[in-house]
Amino acid sequence: MGKRPEWLETAVFYEIYPQSFKDTDGDGIGNFKGITEKLSYIKELGCNAIWMNPCFESPFGDAGYDVADYYKAAPRYGSNEDLEELFAEAHKLGMHVLLDLVPGHTSWDHPWFKESQKAEKNEFTDRYIWTDSIWESPEGYASLRGISDRDGSCLVNFFTHQPALNYGFYKPDRPWQQAMDAEGPMATRNEMKKIMSYWLSKGCDGFRVDMAGSLVKNDDEGKGTIALWQDIRSFLDKEFPEAVLVSEWGEPDKSIEGGFHMDFLLHFGPSHYNDLFRCDRPFFAGKGDASEFVAKYLDSYNKADGRGLICIPSGNHDMDRLAKYIKGDDAKMAFAFLLSMPGAPYIYYGDEIGMRYVEGLTSKEGGYNRTGSRSPMQWNRSKNAGFSEGDKADLYIPIDPDENRPTVEESMADEASLLNEIRRLTAIRSAHKAFRNSAGMEFVCDGAQGKPLAYIRSAENEKILVVLNPADSDHVFNDIRVKELIYVLGEKPENKESGLVVKAKSMFFSKI
Repeated sequence: MGKRPEWLETAVFYEIYPQSFKDTDGDGIGNFKGITEKLSYIKELGCNAIWMNPCFESPFGDAGYDVADYYKAAPRYGSNEDLEELFAEAHKLGMHVLLDLVPGHTSWDHPWFKESQKAEKNEFTDRYIWTDSIWESPEGYASLRGISDRDGSCLVNFFTHQPALNYGFYKPDRPWQQAMDAEGPMATRNEMKKIMSYWLSKGCDGFRVDMAGSLVKNDDEGKGTIALWQDIRSFLDKEFPEAVLVSEWGEPDKSIEGGFHMDFLLHFGPSHYNDLFRCDRPFFAGKGDASEFVAKYLDSYNKADGRGLICIPSGNHDMDRLAKYIKGDDAKMAFAFLLSMPGAPYIYYGDEIGMRYVEGLTSKEGGYNRTGSRSPMQWNRSKNAGFSEGDKADLYIPIDPDENRPTVEESMADEASLLNEIRRLTAIRSAHKAFRNSAGMEFVCDGAQGKPLAYIRSAENEKILVVLNPADSDHVFNDIRVKELIYVLGEKPENKESGLVVKAKSMFFSKI
């Protein structure tokens, strides 16, 4: 991997679900022009980078993660030119934009798949993974069967309508399983390079890659998929060396070796990320235990070995809203954690104002239980919360019906709001080298039951102690003293003969 782009060192990301952010044409669906209109708001929040969920043409059976044309923006959001304008306006503000790339599968409406279904061999016959016989299903995978004249079953990645693209098998063990360097898998890989090149040449700054660790099949240790991404990274280093890659992988030792700059802690699997935020006893609600998270985080952090960044999001389009579990000062403390840890932080749109998970919604575009986390952004108290001038019945997803729903306008005016607390925190992060994304860190206390979470961030000659104590009791550190407080929430800590007393339900940053 080439040198990490400099802007990543201070990047704070804002994730936008484009359908639900801002509608400027009254059809009830958010669009590119709406995002462009709100760029200054995102920057004022302290975010200088955007991850936008899929925006390519799609039948929207899975909210755009079922792509029908990688080279065309979805008309409901606007044109390719509107998307290019978004890139350009973001750059004028010193911001960067990552698109969501879905390389593992397409929609079954994609022209490639329609050609692949034909019985006669053609250019796209091996673009997807087919068995030799309709009577054989891919072992260990879901599949489509009996859908065309072609003999065989086709592997799918997620929903039934998302056939898996063919990148080959690391260890082929059936006649129909092609090696990674076979003609079909190589054609798929090369096409994905062309897609990336197309959007990078239009002004995109890189990609968040959906299910990045799943492309090569029969690849339990990830060696084949690592090699594939190393090849793509080598291509980018020659053609687009500043292009950023962020992986949805959850295994930094693999993703970073593959050439990704950043990897997400996943909300599923063994990261223990949701021990902090989303469980029966979340740590930041003062009820839980962060020690297993710390152990797993350190394991990932050590494996990354400074070569890449581990990203922790406030939430995303696939999980319950943060406010379902954590509110008030607890939410402020959670964001103090997110904005003081290493790696690039990610704020999911609306989390900065405490948007709620909307219960009881009918599934929209494959959202199912996730639909409640995808409701329209709440800008103000005007029609449709300022999201759209369209009819209420036409909204992509209904607005939170609670009359007390939070809004950006009211949050901006309230000095004690979560939004303004986040603005203070992003300003502090920007002002201190010790809080830069790749600056060092060391845990002082692992947040075991009833104990604070504490760590030291360091860079050059600066060291900053972060202590987060959501518990209902004070805690004493015997071997630490506060020198210069730079941020406090709740009561200030006290230097006493017995040690540093950290007050209950309080947190602080201090130079040491």
